[in-house]
Amino acid sequence: MYPLLILCCSSLALFSAPVLAAVDSSSSHTDTFIGITCVVIFLISYLFVLGEEFFHLRKSKPMIVAAGLIWLLVGIAFSLEGDTETAAKAFRHNLLDYAELFFFLLAAMSFITALEERLVFAALRAWLIARQLTLIQIYWATGLMAFFLSPIADNLSTALLMGAVVMAVGHNNVKFVTVGCINVVVAANAGGAFSPFGDITTLMVWQKGMVSFGDFFSLFIPSVINWLVPACLMSMTIERVDPQINRRGQTRQMKAGAVPILCLFLLTILLAVSSHGLLHLPPVLGMMTGLGILKLYGYYLSRFETNIRDTGHIHNLHAENMADISKMKGDHTDVIRRFDIFKVVERSSWDTLMFFYGVVMAVGGLSTLGYLALLSDLVYNNLGATLSNSLIGLLSALIDNIPVMFAVLTMQPDMSGNQWLLVTLTAGVGGSLLSIGSAAGIALMGQAQGVYTFYSHLKWSWAIGLGYVLSIAAHLWINGS
Repeated sequence: MYPLLILCCSSLALFSAPVLAAVDSSSSHTDTFIGITCVVIFLISYLFVLGEEFFHLRKSKPMIVAAGLIWLLVGIAFSLEGDTETAAKAFRHNLLDYAELFFFLLAAMSFITALEERLVFAALRAWLIARQLTLIQIYWATGLMAFFLSPIADNLSTALLMGAVVMAVGHNNVKFVTVGCINVVVAANAGGAFSPFGDITTLMVWQKGMVSFGDFFSLFIPSVINWLVPACLMSMTIERVDPQINRRGQTRQMKAGAVPILCLFLLTILLAVSSHGLLHLPPVLGMMTGLGILKLYGYYLSRFETNIRDTGHIHNLHAENMADISKMKGDHTDVIRRFDIFKVVERSSWDTLMFFYGVVMAVGGLSTLGYLALLSDLVYNNLGATLSNSLIGLLSALIDNIPVMFAVLTMQPDMSGNQWLLVTLTAGVGGSLLSIGSAAGIALMGQAQGVYTFYSHLKWSWAIGLGYVLSIAAHLWINGS
């Protein structure tokens, strides 16, 4: 961890040096003591984010504090010049951007968590494990399902689900579990790149109006290439043998209401897309409306389960289901209790949502001081859009793609629609180059401790990098620059 932190710190310091040297002091606060202090605060907080597992400190905590300190300093900087309005207006503008994304993500996470609580994913995992498949078939099945599930569910949940299958099938085969987990991470990130719902970065680009909903699907072939190239190369190391596992008892039943909730989720996505495309309303309206309908259905479901509990007729409830709930959500309470939608919302990834607040507000504060305008001039005007957007993906392998993409959206460089698609692709799949480059990779490292590691992933970075380059080439060839 120490070498990684030193590398990131040195890289960011070297990158910021030419930025500060090229500052026009008459047009920004980038060369002032306050401005430089804000950059230092951001870098220190992000070092804590990168070292989350080492420090055992949730990533949202340093980012929220950093965002608050940065905006206090921004307010002081403008107040010293006699300007008492600019900082407040800028803060409200960034807060509104965050609020739209927050409620959109909250609704989406609530649906995913409700499906988990109804054991939809547990049933899918058990079904896949119970099939008579060889190791190579499991490898391709998990990769294929990760690729096509992540555009609807998020890439993190998809990676955890498919990663659990890989480890259950090949728990004694270290080589298989390693390449299987890498395959799942790459597939989940690649699949999330061609859908507005697949990743937070694609969602941000869509909500900002840079790319229309239908245009995202022009990234399908580049995303397929990004996954298939390393997947084919890694598959050569897998033995064509049957896994040594006990397939008996590998059955799960979904709980009552699972299918209706899944249908509600798909209808909610349709409502968000149609209200945005036809009525030009923010997509969050459709998502929150769908969440309200889910809450109403949750009321019916809770009454239904309360009646079952009171009458003593309990269906679709097995000891395996009880273990699944406890394992997936850390809930050791009585499984028979009624469905509670507010408990479902409570289980959403609040650390991620709060981290997102810190990132959006901190980057917005640096933008208000003039840093992002300067960075846009240095990068996009000097290197050109294609090279700059390709390098964005490499940066997202070291730094989380959320602040990287939000910085690009805040800069708003003058680019064509296909260039916005390119940066969406690279920011989404670039994180696959390193295990720490995406939430999916970090989560699987925790799930498969000691087997899937930073260094085991690094050994295949050359193959993932080849897929990364070829996916960019495919996009430029198919969609143009």
